[in-house]
Amino acid sequence: MGQCIEEIEFTIFDTETTGLDPQSKDRIVELAAIRIRDKDRLAYFDSLINPGRAVSFEAFKVNKISEEMLFSAPSPSEVIPKFMEFIQGSYLCSYNAGFDLSFLNNELNLLGFKEIKDVLVVDILKLARNTIPNLESYALWSVAKSLGIKDVQRHRALADVELTLQVFYLLNDIIKQRLGQPVKLENITNI
Repeated sequence: MGQCIEEIEFTIFDTETTGLDPQSKDRIVELAAIRIRDKDRLAYFDSLINPGRAVSFEAFKVNKISEEMLFSAPSPSEVIPKFMEFIQGSYLCSYNAGFDLSFLNNELNLLGFKEIKDVLVVDILKLARNTIPNLESYALWSVAKSLGIKDVQRHRALADVELTLQVFYLLNDIIKQRLGQPVKLENITNI
Protein backbone atom coordinates (compact mmCIF):
# COMPACT_ATOMS: atom_id res chain seq x y z
CA MET A 1 0.00 0.00 0.00
CA GLY A 2 0.94 3.67 -0.10
CA GLN A 3 3.21 5.55 2.21
CA CYS A 4 1.67 7.28 5.26
CA ILE A 5 2.05 11.03 5.03
CA GLU A 6 3.42 11.14 8.59
CA GLU A 7 6.56 9.43 7.25
CA ILE A 8 7.11 11.87 4.37
CA GLU A 9 8.95 15.18 4.30
CA PHE A 10 6.92 17.97 2.74
CA THR A 11 7.95 21.51 1.94
CA ILE A 12 5.06 23.96 2.14
CA PHE A 13 6.00 27.04 0.09
CA ASP A 14 4.58 30.33 -1.10
CA THR A 15 5.60 33.20 -3.34
CA GLU A 16 4.80 36.88 -3.47
CA THR A 17 5.22 38.47 -6.88
CA THR A 18 5.37 41.74 -8.84
CA GLY A 19 2.11 40.83 -10.58
CA LEU A 20 0.01 37.87 -11.68
CA ASP A 21 1.66 36.59 -14.85
CA PRO A 22 5.22 35.35 -15.28
CA GLN A 23 4.69 35.36 -19.06
CA SER A 24 4.26 39.15 -18.78
CA LYS A 25 7.66 39.35 -17.06
CA ASP A 26 6.27 39.40 -13.54
CA ARG A 27 8.78 38.02 -11.03
CA ILE A 28 9.01 36.63 -7.49
CA VAL A 29 9.73 39.21 -4.78
CA GLU A 30 9.44 36.91 -1.77
CA LEU A 31 9.84 33.15 -1.35
CA ALA A 32 9.23 31.24 1.87
CA ALA A 33 8.85 27.63 2.95
CA ILE A 34 8.59 25.35 5.95
CA ARG A 35 9.90 21.81 5.71
CA ILE A 36 7.95 19.31 7.82
CA ARG A 37 7.63 15.65 8.68
CA ASP A 38 4.35 14.84 10.39
CA LYS A 39 3.93 17.68 12.94
CA ASP A 40 7.66 18.39 13.23
CA ARG A 41 8.99 21.56 11.66
CA LEU A 42 12.40 20.66 10.30
CA ALA A 43 13.54 23.92 8.71
CA TYR A 44 12.45 27.35 7.49
CA PHE A 45 13.29 29.29 4.34
CA ASP A 46 12.37 32.96 3.92
CA SER A 47 13.82 35.59 1.64
CA LEU A 48 12.89 38.76 -0.15
CA ILE A 49 14.18 38.80 -3.74
CA ASN A 50 15.17 41.83 -5.79
CA PRO A 51 13.44 41.08 -9.11
CA GLY A 52 15.22 43.83 -11.02
CA ARG A 53 11.89 45.31 -12.05
CA ALA A 54 9.08 47.41 -10.60
CA VAL A 55 6.40 45.97 -8.34
CA SER A 56 2.95 46.69 -9.77
CA PHE A 57 0.69 48.91 -7.72
CA GLU A 58 -1.87 46.09 -7.60
CA ALA A 59 0.71 43.66 -6.17
CA PHE A 60 1.89 46.25 -3.65
CA LYS A 61 -1.70 46.79 -2.49
CA VAL A 62 -1.91 43.06 -1.71
CA ASN A 63 1.52 42.16 -0.30
CA LYS A 64 2.79 45.60 0.85
CA ILE A 65 6.26 44.75 -0.49
CA SER A 66 7.74 48.00 -1.74
CA GLU A 67 10.60 48.56 -4.13
CA GLU A 68 12.50 50.16 -1.23
CA MET A 69 12.24 46.87 0.69
CA LEU A 70 13.69 45.02 -2.28
CA PHE A 71 16.54 47.41 -3.05
CA SER A 72 19.10 45.56 -0.92
CA ALA A 73 17.45 42.11 -1.19
CA PRO A 74 19.44 39.30 -2.83
CA SER A 75 18.97 38.57 -6.52
CA PRO A 76 17.10 35.54 -7.89
CA SER A 77 20.47 34.00 -8.79
CA GLU A 78 21.35 34.02 -5.08
CA VAL A 79 18.00 32.87 -3.67
CA ILE A 80 16.58 30.34 -6.15
CA PRO A 81 19.52 27.87 -6.01
CA LYS A 82 19.38 27.96 -2.18
CA PHE A 83 15.65 27.26 -2.31
CA MET A 84 16.17 24.35 -4.70
CA GLU A 85 18.71 22.90 -2.29
CA PHE A 86 16.27 23.46 0.60
CA ILE A 87 13.47 21.45 -1.07
CA GLN A 88 15.73 18.59 -2.19
CA GLY A 89 14.30 15.20 -1.20
CA SER A 90 10.87 16.48 -0.17
CA TYR A 91 7.43 16.66 -1.71
CA LEU A 92 6.19 20.17 -2.42
CA CYS A 93 2.92 21.64 -1.18
CA SER A 94 1.41 24.98 -2.01
CA TYR A 95 -1.97 26.66 -1.93
CA ASN A 96 -2.90 27.13 -5.59
CA ALA A 97 0.26 25.31 -6.63
CA GLY A 98 -0.07 26.14 -10.32
CA PHE A 99 0.45 29.84 -9.58
CA ASP A 100 3.51 29.39 -7.36
CA LEU A 101 5.06 26.75 -9.62
CA SER A 102 4.62 28.89 -12.73
CA PHE A 103 6.62 31.67 -11.06
CA LEU A 104 9.24 29.33 -9.64
CA ASN A 105 9.67 27.61 -13.01
CA ASN A 106 9.95 31.01 -14.71
CA GLU A 107 12.77 31.98 -12.35
CA LEU A 108 14.47 28.64 -12.98
CA ASN A 109 14.20 29.16 -16.75
CA LEU A 110 15.63 32.67 -16.51
CA LEU A 111 18.59 31.29 -14.57
CA GLY A 112 19.14 28.49 -17.08
CA PHE A 113 18.00 25.66 -14.79
CA LYS A 114 15.51 22.87 -15.46
CA GLU A 115 11.91 23.39 -14.46
CA ILE A 116 10.34 21.44 -11.62
CA LYS A 117 8.51 18.66 -13.44
CA ASP A 118 9.24 15.27 -11.92
CA VAL A 119 8.48 16.26 -8.34
CA LEU A 120 5.19 15.43 -6.65
CA VAL A 121 3.37 18.65 -5.77
CA VAL A 122 0.33 18.63 -3.50
CA ASP A 123 -2.06 21.48 -4.28
CA ILE A 124 -3.72 22.28 -0.96
CA LEU A 125 -6.40 24.31 -2.78
CA LYS A 126 -7.47 21.16 -4.66
CA LEU A 127 -7.27 19.19 -1.43
CA ALA A 128 -9.56 21.74 0.25
CA ARG A 129 -12.09 21.62 -2.61
CA ASN A 130 -12.15 17.83 -2.43
CA THR A 131 -12.26 17.57 1.37
CA ILE A 132 -14.73 20.35 2.21
CA PRO A 133 -17.02 20.76 -0.80
CA ASN A 134 -19.58 23.53 -1.28
CA LEU A 135 -17.71 26.38 0.38
CA GLU A 136 -18.70 29.77 -0.95
CA SER A 137 -15.04 30.68 -1.47
CA TYR A 138 -11.84 28.68 -1.60
CA ALA A 139 -9.51 31.60 -0.98
CA LEU A 140 -6.94 30.57 1.64
CA TRP A 141 -8.41 32.89 4.27
CA SER A 142 -11.91 31.53 3.63
CA VAL A 143 -10.87 27.89 3.92
CA ALA A 144 -8.89 28.69 7.07
CA LYS A 145 -11.91 30.44 8.58
CA SER A 146 -14.20 27.51 7.71
CA LEU A 147 -11.77 25.22 9.58
CA GLY A 148 -11.87 27.45 12.67
CA ILE A 149 -8.41 28.98 12.20
CA LYS A 150 -8.32 32.48 13.67
CA ASP A 151 -5.16 33.70 11.89
CA VAL A 152 -5.70 36.06 8.97
CA GLN A 153 -4.06 35.85 5.58
CA ARG A 154 -1.34 38.51 5.44
CA HIS A 155 -0.15 38.02 1.83
CA ARG A 156 3.44 37.74 2.98
CA ALA A 157 5.10 34.50 2.01
CA LEU A 158 6.10 33.08 5.40
CA ALA A 159 2.85 34.11 7.10
CA ASP A 160 0.87 32.51 4.27
CA VAL A 161 2.99 29.35 4.53
CA GLU A 162 2.15 29.20 8.26
CA LEU A 163 -1.56 29.58 7.47
CA THR A 164 -1.36 27.01 4.67
CA LEU A 165 0.38 24.58 7.01
CA GLN A 166 -2.46 24.88 9.54
CA VAL A 167 -4.99 24.24 6.76
CA PHE A 168 -2.94 21.25 5.53
CA TYR A 169 -2.90 19.69 9.00
CA LEU A 170 -6.63 20.17 9.54
CA LEU A 171 -7.57 18.83 6.10
CA ASN A 172 -5.44 15.76 6.76
CA ASP A 173 -7.18 15.31 10.13
CA ILE A 174 -10.57 15.37 8.35
CA ILE A 175 -9.39 12.83 5.78
CA LYS A 176 -7.94 10.60 8.51
CA GLN A 177 -11.23 10.70 10.41
CA ARG A 178 -13.22 9.83 7.28
CA LEU A 179 -10.91 6.97 6.36
CA GLY A 180 -10.61 5.66 9.90
CA GLN A 181 -6.89 5.09 9.29
CA PRO A 182 -3.71 7.05 8.70
CA VAL A 183 -3.68 9.19 5.56
CA LYS A 184 -1.67 7.76 2.67
CA LEU A 185 0.06 9.83 0.03
CA GLU A 186 -2.46 8.78 -2.63
CA ASN A 187 -5.30 10.11 -0.43
CA ILE A 188 -4.00 13.65 -0.91
CA THR A 189 -2.61 13.43 -4.44
CA ASN A 190 -5.21 11.49 -6.43
CA ILE A 191 -7.81 14.23 -6.40
